Amino acid sequence: MKTKVLLLVAMFLIGTATVFAANKTEKVDVKGSCGMCKTRIEKAAKGVDGVSKAEWNKETHVLELTFDDTKTYLKKVETAIATVGHDTPLVKATDEVYNSLPGCCKYERSSSKK
Repeated sequence: MKTKVLLLVAMFLIGTATVFAANKTEKVDVKGSCGMCKTRIEKAAKGVDGVSKAEWNKETHVLELTFDDTKTYLKKVETAIATVGHDTPLVKATDEVYNSLPGCCKYERSSSKK
């Protein structure tokens, strides 16, 4: 009987933790130009622990993200994207990384540093 009670309590706690795990959806402007950019941006975003969905639209330059905000946060994802050469509202890629992108992936950059 004691084992059943402990098992029920454990199941309740696991269920409660699942309910409180907060998936958050955000839309972020990410600079890019082509299909190679799409692949690179989505791979960088999905490489961040806690990101479950990353879908970049090359026409609108909007990345739709779904992530567990108990594991990560938006600036961390934007930093990962900037690390591979793509500017975001919060983080700008370094000139060195941007300049190493293939020609088809070059996009117009703003002059302000973030």
